[in-house]
Amino acid sequence: MNQESNPSELPGGQDPLLLLKTLQSLWTKKEMKKQLKEETRRGFAGLEDPLAGLLDMLENSSDWKGKGHSLGYYITNELQLWIKEHPAVQQTGLKLKKLQARVFRILVQCQPNLIDPLVNIYQLLTADRSYLLGHVSHLYYNGKYKEAVILSIKLRLQQDQDLEKMCTPLLLQDKTNLVEAYVAEDPNLQCKLLQILDAWREPSFNIKDIARQYQGLLNYRPDKFNHKMLSKLVFRLLKQYNLDPALCPNVINQQHLGSLKYLFYKRFVEKSMTQENWTDHVQSTVGDNRWLQEQLIRLLVSYCDLNTAARWAFHYNFPKENLPYGVADELQRLKIQERVEDAERTDDYEEDRKKNYYQLPIPRENIHFLQTWEEMQQCREQVLQAGQVIGIDMEWRPSFGSVGRSRVSLLQLAVKDQVFLLDLLQFQEEAEQEKLSHFIQTLFSDPAITKLGYGMSGDLTSLAATCSTFKNLNREVQGTVDLFTVDKQLQKCFRDWRKDVRKVDVLSQEQSCEERGFRQAEKGLSLLVQHVLGKPLDKTEQLSNWEKRPLREEQILYAACDAYCLLEVYGKLSEDPAAFGLSSDLAECLVEKQATKSRAKRPLNKQKMPSTSKQQSKGVVKEASNPSPVISPKEFSVVCDNMLQGLGRYLRCLGVDVRMLENDDDHRKAAEIARQEGRVILTSGLPYQTLQSQVGEGRCFSVNCSEKAREQALQVLKHFNVQVALADIFSRCQKMGLPVSKLPLQADSRDRCLSPQLFLCSTLHVASDTAQVCNCDKYMKISKEKMRQLMQLGGYLTEGDDAGCLASTEKKPEMEAEATVPESDSPQLVYSPNCQWLEESGLNMESLTLANGTALQLGAIPVKMLDKADPSYFYCCSQCGKVFWEGSHFGCVVSQFKDILVATKENPSFYELS
Repeated sequence: MNQESNPSELPGGQDPLLLLKTLQSLWTKKEMKKQLKEETRRGFAGLEDPLAGLLDMLENSSDWKGKGHSLGYYITNELQLWIKEHPAVQQTGLKLKKLQARVFRILVQCQPNLIDPLVNIYQLLTADRSYLLGHVSHLYYNGKYKEAVILSIKLRLQQDQDLEKMCTPLLLQDKTNLVEAYVAEDPNLQCKLLQILDAWREPSFNIKDIARQYQGLLNYRPDKFNHKMLSKLVFRLLKQYNLDPALCPNVINQQHLGSLKYLFYKRFVEKSMTQENWTDHVQSTVGDNRWLQEQLIRLLVSYCDLNTAARWAFHYNFPKENLPYGVADELQRLKIQERVEDAERTDDYEEDRKKNYYQLPIPRENIHFLQTWEEMQQCREQVLQAGQVIGIDMEWRPSFGSVGRSRVSLLQLAVKDQVFLLDLLQFQEEAEQEKLSHFIQTLFSDPAITKLGYGMSGDLTSLAATCSTFKNLNREVQGTVDLFTVDKQLQKCFRDWRKDVRKVDVLSQEQSCEERGFRQAEKGLSLLVQHVLGKPLDKTEQLSNWEKRPLREEQILYAACDAYCLLEVYGKLSEDPAAFGLSSDLAECLVEKQATKSRAKRPLNKQKMPSTSKQQSKGVVKEASNPSPVISPKEFSVVCDNMLQGLGRYLRCLGVDVRMLENDDDHRKAAEIARQEGRVILTSGLPYQTLQSQVGEGRCFSVNCSEKAREQALQVLKHFNVQVALADIFSRCQKMGLPVSKLPLQADSRDRCLSPQLFLCSTLHVASDTAQVCNCDKYMKISKEKMRQLMQLGGYLTEGDDAGCLASTEKKPEMEAEATVPESDSPQLVYSPNCQWLEESGLNMESLTLANGTALQLGAIPVKMLDKADPSYFYCCSQCGKVFWEGSHFGCVVSQFKDILVATKENPSFYELS
């Protein structure tokens, strides 16, 4: 009787399901953890076959299918540990194969954390590989691509699989982390992966051709898998796997082609590069690559003329049959000869440069080009003197969009009547590098030496990227004067004066630029030098190849001017700062004399107001006391770089006029939009340095990319003094339209979902496959009764629906009346957007269009909305015809930004609402 009533006491008599039931009761009690473990191990010992018993328990429970820590995972993990103590329970032969067949049914459903212990317990790594591959293939062909790859990784099947076939669907779903895990342990697979990605970067390749093979693919992300993102992925993997970039010729070619196009823009559109600099960079970029040479010839035909294209074709000995139309004939007639006109043009340029640009006031022999530590002795003696004032600048080769930051090639140090140019590329020996590092650190950390710079923070960052020794140099600097800060104050002082002479000044600048062959007005340090010393800097050598040796004479003079002009500007401002509208204690308020930085909260825009000490901040007090005028969101228009789309959506929610770059747009497009439409650029990181130089002062702002979109929005609003009222929220059309090809012909109202802002209808009018954001601020306000008539006319409301609505209305008059009574005396939020209103009389009831011909998009309005007490009105966008109404998300956005909303007559105390 005892044996029958208590089978657990018999060896091998324990029932796995009874054990499972016992463990489930203990699992729910946190205080029973110790007892749970003891009962689990006692149960394993009582099972006739623990391996089969585990499968019985897993097959009769389901908690292990979900995410997180589960009882199934706990039991499996405990059995794995128990088997190490009792290895005799492990199975072999036919019995093991049967268990392996059963465990596969669990593997295809379980979470990744359960796979490893099951693989170990059932010795799946020793199973027949063709058997394992068959199970993985079954998963793959059933559309479970992620599960198939995870199982392949755990079972180490990569060598027997088609890498491209396994990884392609994951790449299309933006699951690159799984792809990286798939090839992580095998360098050969890493090379193959990069070769596959590079093949997808061929000009004739279309990713849509591959995507069509996976029609049922869930979470397909075409926006995340364009050419630009693909190139970024390749460069990241090349660096991560430490592979030769030559492995990916197509990606490298496309990068160089982008550099070529940028060089053409700088030379022939912006006209800010000399012919010599441009030629040097073009030859360096193209090299012996025949494909790039062909692209160069085509660009020359577009930007220049056939003669110029033929000259370059002759230079590269390009086959005539591959030349564009007309270039071959020109090449046939071309006779290469030296032209007197070239020399005459060079002489004219030199005269023009001396006449119109700042000239170095010291003789050429006082410019010292230092390449060895022995040559550095004179420099050290003059520079490291207490009370010395030094102009500092740095030069590096332009990266033209390549990955990483370029290394500093030249460090310029200017003292009175002397300029020292340190050729950092020559200090390669470890002993010399150590001495040089000590010298630079001593210089920058000595508070008794005044260091002048312009945008010095960026220079120090580049120096830190050049040598790890300077990693913390930015934190150790003392005694620095960043003339960029002075320039900001100076620009502010000149602002009123500019308004009076703006037209004359702009005209004279444009005429002067045109005479010199330049299109762009002066900016940055060049403009500061022009204001203080009367003539701008000649910046045509700025984009030189500073790594090529020997440096040309023009480069040496340019580098010396860049550093020495800082001394003259500082001296001129210090003599009579009041004449420039600056504070009389200029030196005291700008020189940083404390080593310890203030731990106060950093300014919102690091680029526009560098971190300084308390004494340094005095020079900013005058600017801070006169903040920018208050503006409303309707008066503020921005263009967001493509990494700030979340910020753009938040700002548009608050009524700001926002344009956003697409994922595959070049960052420079933001500058073009800003200049054409008068917008402020919002960007982050490295693109800021490029973009801020292409627009006017204060027209480019860098946000903190580590912050969330909401915090970024608050940062922007505070910096530009934009005050948001309740009426500004959702005063612009928010939603992105869907492509026609992706819109359902019919949609049940249950399938519709609320947008993150307000509910709105799908747009049927978009004619392309590209989704566009409306951004319009003109609406028509339509009553509920009028909307009912419109839906009836459009066939969206049947008689049965209408009767149901009316019957429902008749059945619940008391409930509706009750619903209109506020629950408390607290003020209620009212959606009344600050936008332009169109007259309802402009609505054409026959064609269901607005006066401007825009068709109303009524198909996505659920019928039940006409039955509810709220909303009372619908809002129709006059540009795209989308229909909005007030929903719960309006209150959500108000609560998120209630701290910055300003009160109005309509909503005087909205900030009291939670």
